[in-house]
Amino acid sequence: MVHSANPIPARVENTVVPGVEDTVIPGGPKSSLDGPFMKPTTADGLVNLSPHHEDHLPGGILETDEERERRWFVGSIDQGTTSSRFLIFNGEGDPVASHQLEFENLYPKSGWHEHDPLELLRSVEECIDEAVRKFVDLGYSISDIRSIGITNQRETTVVWDSVTGEPLHNAIVWPDTRTQALVRELKSRESSDSLLDLCGLPLSTYPSSVKLLWLLRNVDSVKQAYEEGRLAFGTVDSWLIYRLNGGANAAKPVHVTDSTNASRTMFMNLRTLQYDDKLLGFFGIDRTKVQLPKIVPSSDPECFGKLASGPLAGIPIAGCLGDQSSALVGQCGFSPGQAKNTYGTGCFLLYNVGTEPVISKYGLLATVAYDFGRGRKPVYALEGSIAVAGAGVKFLMNNLGFGTQSSDITSLAESVPDNGGVVFVTAFSGLFAPYWIDDAKGTLFGITQHTTKAHIARATLEATCYQTRAILEAMEKDSNHKLESLAVDGGLSNSDLCMQTQADVCGIPVDRPRMRETTALGAAIAAGLATGVWRELDDLKEVNRNGRKVFLPQMDKAKADRLFRKWEQAVEMSRGWVREDNSDFE
Repeated sequence: MVHSANPIPARVENTVVPGVEDTVIPGGPKSSLDGPFMKPTTADGLVNLSPHHEDHLPGGILETDEERERRWFVGSIDQGTTSSRFLIFNGEGDPVASHQLEFENLYPKSGWHEHDPLELLRSVEECIDEAVRKFVDLGYSISDIRSIGITNQRETTVVWDSVTGEPLHNAIVWPDTRTQALVRELKSRESSDSLLDLCGLPLSTYPSSVKLLWLLRNVDSVKQAYEEGRLAFGTVDSWLIYRLNGGANAAKPVHVTDSTNASRTMFMNLRTLQYDDKLLGFFGIDRTKVQLPKIVPSSDPECFGKLASGPLAGIPIAGCLGDQSSALVGQCGFSPGQAKNTYGTGCFLLYNVGTEPVISKYGLLATVAYDFGRGRKPVYALEGSIAVAGAGVKFLMNNLGFGTQSSDITSLAESVPDNGGVVFVTAFSGLFAPYWIDDAKGTLFGITQHTTKAHIARATLEATCYQTRAILEAMEKDSNHKLESLAVDGGLSNSDLCMQTQADVCGIPVDRPRMRETTALGAAIAAGLATGVWRELDDLKEVNRNGRKVFLPQMDKAKADRLFRKWEQAVEMSRGWVREDNSDFE
């Protein structure tokens, strides 16, 4: 059973439709315990409780703690690569109100990917305003929102002036590849081999460290702020928390991050969960010249401050998780051996390895899964990162005109029985785990006069499934344990064809929840744990368990192995495309 603090007593039947933006639960609170707007009162304004109820309450007390807890809600900021969202969850993990906004992604040069940090902030603030308006329109009270969690795109790097609180450059987004030459330079250093064991990440264009170093070398305003000691650095969580608390105008500016986000910078020691002088020294970062965010647990009632303005002013930010860690928490993957795969812009597979980090020998990342503090040990994960998943679908729509919405690509792919021999290595930003090939580019193989849009659409969906299998095989080698099933979420998981293909390619069941907002739910769980909505992880066993769909493997194993070998052949053939002699075309 869920803890008594979890549900509102009159559970509404029509819940949010997964994948549909801005949907809310129709009908507000119905019972006398479900929000102040619906409570019948007596002439003196007191709540009209039943005689039996009053007999069991001390004098002057109108409702029990348990009854008050039933009305608690948690807000969740979900700031992603293409959109920002704000969702409000009840104690059963169901979203009752939400709002989502897309924002502009900037591509100033080939391989460059940027965001305007102020636009990220504005989109979050507008989503909060609109979701809260819907929440109140349903008859709920803002005072019943206990706290707020934040989950965010990781590695994306923001720099700002600590005096003015204003950004010094556009944010450099996680798949940006402008640092390729810099990474090659860093890899040539003799001490580069020692980094992986300290921070869990290999040198690549992926982490925040190389993005900050590029900014210091190439942007005068950043370089000057660094020399004058007013450069503030952070990932998106730090930027949002700083500004939502009032920024430079706050009495005491809040500049923090949690360990899941800090573990993506290459500056944090994976075991101590603190910045490491050897790591900072390798990148030439002088910590007296740059203000690094303080690393705190992922769940805490005070460290992240409170919203300074807007309809939720004064409500604490009590949870913070990088998006992929948040999805693992949202899937309640709290036991070693549990894994989830999130199919978003990219694709990210996290495998819970317990309270000791496992440094991969097979091309995976070691990362912090979550750290809920209060005497609990941090939990670690192995991670496989795929740069292109949903981004491949958007590429077909936006660049090649294959459709106007994601479902069009699935419908197109379903119109043919197979890929017609086409294999698409979607290496738009090189290949991430487990290959880590920086010099690959997106490559289509097997095109003939028989090839149609439908074959390319199917090959695009399959590319994510094949790379997921490669990651799972690496995880099996690192952990000496074969995964028995895979929990999935994210936009691309809405495609039944893609999920069935994933089950067929990997030969294991694929488990998809009905409510697929698991990334946002994870941040809500972190905040709720800090503020009493849930007390312990055991209280979450039944959260988001109803209506799950399991895809079972249907393909012959020999055929699946044959198709995977063809994918591996295509990966090898995509190597070496980026070379110094053709840098004008990178």
